[in-house]
Amino acid sequence: MSLYNRRGVSAQKEEVHQAVKNLDQGLFPNAFCKIYPDHLSQDKNFINVMHADGAGTKSVLAYLYWKETGDISVWKGIAQDAIVMNLDDLLCVGIHDHIIFNSTIDRNKRLIPGEILEAVINGSKEIFDMLAEYGIHIHYLGGETADVGDVVRTIAVNGTMACRWPKNKLITNDKITEGDVIIGLAGFGQSSYETSYNSGIGSNGLTSARHDVLSGFYADNYKESFDPQLENDVVYIGKNRLTDIDPESKKMISDLLLSPTRTFAPLLKKLLLDHFEKIHGLIHCSGGGQTKCLKYLPKPFRIIKDNLFEVPPVFRIIQNNAGVTMKEMFEVFNMGCRMEIYCNENDAEILMSVATEFNIGVQIIGRVEPGSKKELRINYQGEKMIYS
Repeated sequence: MSLYNRRGVSAQKEEVHQAVKNLDQGLFPNAFCKIYPDHLSQDKNFINVMHADGAGTKSVLAYLYWKETGDISVWKGIAQDAIVMNLDDLLCVGIHDHIIFNSTIDRNKRLIPGEILEAVINGSKEIFDMLAEYGIHIHYLGGETADVGDVVRTIAVNGTMACRWPKNKLITNDKITEGDVIIGLAGFGQSSYETSYNSGIGSNGLTSARHDVLSGFYADNYKESFDPQLENDVVYIGKNRLTDIDPESKKMISDLLLSPTRTFAPLLKKLLLDHFEKIHGLIHCSGGGQTKCLKYLPKPFRIIKDNLFEVPPVFRIIQNNAGVTMKEMFEVFNMGCRMEIYCNENDAEILMSVATEFNIGVQIIGRVEPGSKKELRINYQGEKMIYS
């Protein structure tokens, strides 16, 4: 059993998918988000989407950093994580404007004071103000903040987005076809709308990242930060403190593990407005990492990824500490490539040129081939990995 599963989490969410298998899959089952008829106004030309997600266990990392340093600004990044994990999923079905957002914050009041709630809420508004400068209008309508110390050990920061959208302006992934190329968008570096370097970690796999990289100091001093039923050999088994400097990147470990999830909204809004017809599919490489695409293919295609970005430092740090295989790393983490665009090869260059305008790393990472089943083959630095 993998370290990830031994810590009580699953990259593929098998039990979750089993639990919801009998629910309505929406109008377009291959779309990245569930899409439903416009129940709000009964207009057949529009659809409704409601999506929920959050920062996950990244909030535990923020808690540890705040306790060690007293730096409350870290919570703005958690606010961004909860927003982007919703927004960038909606972008994958073509939605990029006039969105409603409600936050859900559950806290253990004994450990999480009101100033942290203020930092998260005010941080959310700052992010929405920045997005509005790029024509992405998200209306913050409040939400639920609950003191539930019997339920959460520290804090959980989540959100819900809803939108009414024209049916003829959707990306449903049904256009993905053999011969398509896959454009990868890097989640690391520093885009034109970011103020500092982004490690590319995103908001998935942070249970592994936290326990594999950080040392037993945190097990001894912050017992509220992990499940007490976990076996000792999977709890904070790394070598680092959050304030250590990584010798390769020259960044603090905290900067790498807590980099706020980059949104691709400014770039994708421009692509969706100017080149909508050229986009056959969009995949957000979130939970499930580089294998996420298998869930949304319209047919039993074989996906070949043989030109992925060189894995950025944060993921090499995690792997070196954990000692897990590269195959498992690609299954849990985005590995530096967090968004995929599927398109005709002849259209790739013009789509990629827009990414460079925003200083976002971009390249063709693979292609779609005919197959007898849904299969992914990753070739990275001479190692061949197969997923199905």
